[in-house]
Amino acid sequence: MSAIPSFRIGQGIDVHAFGPGDHVMVGGVRVPHTHGVLAHSDGDVALHALCDALLGALALGDIGVHFPPTDDRWKGADSRALLRHCNGLLAARGWQVGNADVTVICERPKIGPHAQAMREAIAGDLGIDVERVSVKATTSERLGFTGRGEGIAAQAVCLLVAA
Repeated sequence: MSAIPSFRIGQGIDVHAFGPGDHVMVGGVRVPHTHGVLAHSDGDVALHALCDALLGALALGDIGVHFPPTDDRWKGADSRALLRHCNGLLAARGWQVGNADVTVICERPKIGPHAQAMREAIAGDLGIDVERVSVKATTSERLGFTGRGEGIAAQAVCLLVAA
């Protein structure tokens, strides 16, 4: 058996449809919008994708395994608490986040004006320097469900390093 490397890489993706509301939670930040999202928790696609990346890096399943949508304890849950929980699972196993990179995919709302606040929220929840967190956005050039303004998506990748 080969030696275990001192790093792990994980990736995650999340998608939510828009629904009634006046804001979306993205990257731990309340972003004003003409819609909310349809979700069991607060529907923060950026943090959900990041949680999946963290959990995947250590082969601990996905966010649905740890916070099932069938469990009423997670109804309306703050996704920042979910991220902190996932970070605790990493720490308990001797790992820490080396860096995290999140891409939000939507036509609206505009993410750029909120990206720095998102980076700071994520870094704070992970207990790492903000320089180790990237949040950026892209559109889908008006193609697909995000392009038609029907929802929002996010992808995340992370590097874990042995603590």
